[in-house]
Amino acid sequence: MLLVVGRIGRPHGIRGEVTVEVRTDEPEQRFAAGSVLRTDPAAASVSSIVPDTLTIEEVRFHQGRPLVLFDGYYERDLVENLRNVLLVVDSSEISVPDDPDEFLDHQLVGLSAVSPGGEVLGTVTRIEHAPSSDLLVLSRPDGRSALVPFVKEIVPAVDLAGGRVVVDAPAGLLDL
Repeated sequence: MLLVVGRIGRPHGIRGEVTVEVRTDEPEQRFAAGSVLRTDPAAASVSSIVPDTLTIEEVRFHQGRPLVLFDGYYERDLVENLRNVLLVVDSSEISVPDDPDEFLDHQLVGLSAVSPGGEVLGTVTRIEHAPSSDLLVLSRPDGRSALVPFVKEIVPAVDLAGGRVVVDAPAGLLDL
C-alpha cells in the first residue's frame, strides 16, 4: 500500500529547490538527504514525464517547511514541472512503532469498529488529524459517517490481529 508523505509545491529560488507540503509525522526521516521517494504524478497537472522515483540530494528547513533539492533537478524550470506531484512510500518500508499505543494510519483504516458489547458500529475509513486529537472516521452501517476521537477513554482497545477497534462512545456521539 502506498502512503503519501508529501506533495511537491512551488519552486524556491533559482537553484531547483522546491517546497514540500509534509504529510507525515516524521519529516526529518522521510526527507533526509539520500532518501529515494516514489512519485504519484496523477494528482499533478503536468505535461512532462515525471520519473518513478526522486532522490533527495539536499534538504533544509525554512519556516518549518522542507526545501528540497532533488538529484538532477537544478533549475527552476525543471522543478516547476514537478509541482503537485505526490511523494509516496510503500507501507512495507515503514517500521511499526515501538509504543504499543501508537498506530500508523494505514494500520487502522479498514478495521471494524465495535462497541464493548460487540455490536458493529462501522468501519474505519480514514484518520483525520485534528489539533486536539486524531479522529477515526467511521462509515456507519446505515451509510452515514461518524467522527470518533481517538483517545483511550473512547477507544480503549485496538486489536490489529483481530481486525477491530473497540469504541465506547458516549451517548449521542455516533449520531452527530
